[in-house]
Amino acid sequence: MTADKNRTKRIVIKIGSSLITANGKGLDFERLKSWTRQISEIKTMGHEVVIVSSGAVAEGMLRLGWNLRPSMIHDLQAAAAVGQMGLIRAYEDAFQSLGLHTAQILLTHDDLTNRTRYLNARSTLRTLLALNIVPIVNENDSIATDEIKFGDNDTLAALAANLIEAETLIILTDQEGLFSGDPRTSSEVHIIESADAGDPDLEKMATDNGSASGSGGMTTKLRAAKQAAKGGTHTVIANGRESNVLLRIRAGEAIGTRLNATKPVMTARRQWLSNHLKVSGSVTIDEGAINAITQSNKSLLPIGVTSTSGNFKRGDVVTCQNKAGKVIAHGLINYDHEETQKIKGCPSEKIEDALGYVDDLELINRDNLAIEY
Repeated sequence: MTADKNRTKRIVIKIGSSLITANGKGLDFERLKSWTRQISEIKTMGHEVVIVSSGAVAEGMLRLGWNLRPSMIHDLQAAAAVGQMGLIRAYEDAFQSLGLHTAQILLTHDDLTNRTRYLNARSTLRTLLALNIVPIVNENDSIATDEIKFGDNDTLAALAANLIEAETLIILTDQEGLFSGDPRTSSEVHIIESADAGDPDLEKMATDNGSASGSGGMTTKLRAAKQAAKGGTHTVIANGRESNVLLRIRAGEAIGTRLNATKPVMTARRQWLSNHLKVSGSVTIDEGAINAITQSNKSLLPIGVTSTSGNFKRGDVVTCQNKAGKVIAHGLINYDHEETQKIKGCPSEKIEDALGYVDDLELINRDNLAIEY
């Protein structure tokens, strides 16, 4: 990835539902004004800020007079559509009083898996930042279905950080950070002040209990930190109710949990490949192939494939996994599902014998592989 002199100036701030909606009972305008004031001060220090905000569904429920979160997708979509109006108006009013303007960016997973729309989203966000606008990003819940949803705004925030090559992702939640166990059931646990993003031991400490108004628990935040780290972004998970929490994090205070990006940064193209949370299929590969693509930076050849799954087409993104089902890489495959079935386990020089033709000697070229470390 080409070095970006603005990286150290870019921050993505994710605000969870339980914070911004006072536990699901409509927007907490006073707290929202506190965050916007802090963001305004951070911007005067030369930083560019993107906000990923939850709260549309909860605000829509309040406006519609619904006491219980609906389970039907169309009801949720309606609530999101109604609530977005109040959510964005609240941000615009708060920032406008500070001499700043906002822009609304609504995304679905499809927007970031389609290469052209991905690049357009990146260009739009960067242009808005250059214009001193504060983009407010949210999932397009009013049209999103299970097939095109991110699933939670922690993930969306990490992908937004990848898009703009942010230095820091700040996830504001109603918890103090990541603890070594569940603080609600044990007094022996302690907060994890600093760790490496993607450390497999971290998820053993997390609980999946999200709030009643949100969809993400601590596990989703850890996964978001791992995703953000692929672009070189560090993550801080902190309690959004702390006084001046954003300014204190900006000043370097040890607050909450900091998850450091320590692995090599993926190129922009490989980040895009890795961002495919929903793929068209998978290929299971043997240990020789795993070593070739992870240690030797080689392409995936048909001989290393033991089985396939899914009805993928040439050019689709698939996962490469080991026999236990662990995802090793994402990649753009050069043959469709039926062709791959016929050539799996074959040396490259035998592809023509199996198919009657040769499109590529490689199943996935190394430039089209994103290794999931």
